[in-house]
Amino acid sequence: MARMVLEEALPAKWIDEVFEAHRGQQYARKLMLSTVVELMTLVTLGLRPSLHAAARQSKSLPVSVAALYEKVRGTQPELLRALVQGSASRLGPVMDSLDRPSSLAGWRLRVVDGNHLARSEKRLGVLRGKRGAALPGHSLVVYDPDEALVRDLVACEDEYESERVGVMPLVEGSRPGELWVADSHFCTRALLQGWQDTGASFIVREHGRHPKVGERGQWSAAQGSDTGRVRECAITLQALRGQARACTAWRCIEIELDEPTESGSKVLRLWSNLPATVEAPTIAALYRKRWRIEGMFGRLESVLHSEIKTLGHPRAALLGFTVAVLAYNVLALLQAVVEQAHRPAMPELEVSPFHLAQHVKEGFEGLLVAVPPQQWSGRAEPSPEHLARRLLELAMRLPARKLATAKRGPKVAAAKGWVDGRTARSHFSTARVLKAAGRSP
Repeated sequence: MARMVLEEALPAKWIDEVFEAHRGQQYARKLMLSTVVELMTLVTLGLRPSLHAAARQSKSLPVSVAALYEKVRGTQPELLRALVQGSASRLGPVMDSLDRPSSLAGWRLRVVDGNHLARSEKRLGVLRGKRGAALPGHSLVVYDPDEALVRDLVACEDEYESERVGVMPLVEGSRPGELWVADSHFCTRALLQGWQDTGASFIVREHGRHPKVGERGQWSAAQGSDTGRVRECAITLQALRGQARACTAWRCIEIELDEPTESGSKVLRLWSNLPATVEAPTIAALYRKRWRIEGMFGRLESVLHSEIKTLGHPRAALLGFTVAVLAYNVLALLQAVVEQAHRPAMPELEVSPFHLAQHVKEGFEGLLVAVPPQQWSGRAEPSPEHLARRLLELAMRLPARKLATAKRGPKVAAAKGWVDGRTARSHFSTARVLKAAGRSP
């Protein structure tokens, strides 16, 4: 199933065509981008410990390892974005063929947030001898919580580049019918007006300092919601110097929470340009889906090797993260297929991405040996609907209970309190503690 979806999402011929269209100053002679993506996929799945190990064990690498790394370091950020956009567009029709609920009828949700890569090892010559962490860059990611697919990605080589600047290409590429959800970091006049100008809608948490509100209408009567009480009013931003009039009026939704957030906030305010037909409690519920992208980032790190610490060059590290995103979309489609296939017998089934990835890893390398990649050429399904039906047939043979998530009870909050440094650095023998408690070690 994973191989079938990979052939639909990332066929070698298509990857090389994307490379030709966005290669910049790079060129392809012996080493094709499809080969690089295939090797990096083995690393992100955990089948190889590093890109160097994947190259050494490859029987078909046409160039030296040094030439491979030179190719990886030359990957343009525009090429990474084209791979994510194109792959998501190829998997989207397959996901649409499944029975997936929509958060808001007639709208396509787009949650945007930044992801900063962890520090890398200092293997580059210019990094040796430097103290502090070497940060290889970050990316702006667009996630569709309804389809569970990463739809877009902008790679930023400079770790210190502002996310508000890097997100602009995503805002300019937004379309009517899309509903963008973001936190307060993206609450700026330029971004909100950019979504407004493209015909898209937005739900953004209000920033404490900017933009400045010029006029605020009367608050409506409060309504109940799942998390508290909600009310709204109309707002208009202050006109800029030299501007004839203020911006278009938007909606401000205030949520008085029953339980405070981790930072202690009891009141949240959201700005939106959704039409009045979408009620304030619905907008409040839609904003809660923004946390889905945080869960996706967590799964990228825990299930897939999205942060390859041996890749210190920014473009190489961002390529590794991008390939992990592509692999995540494949797992997301497989997860949706398995859940739908077993829904009649197990209505509450929730497939674990971790166990699903482990299941794929167990047989994937053997499949590559039994059925070489060249034998998959021309085996693509005739249509997305046909591929979805075939995947559902195969999913019925999977042990669904072994792939289900393991539910645990709520964590018990325990205040640790302050201790002195000597106590914090102390240690003890677990075996002796168990013996003292009357348990066998």
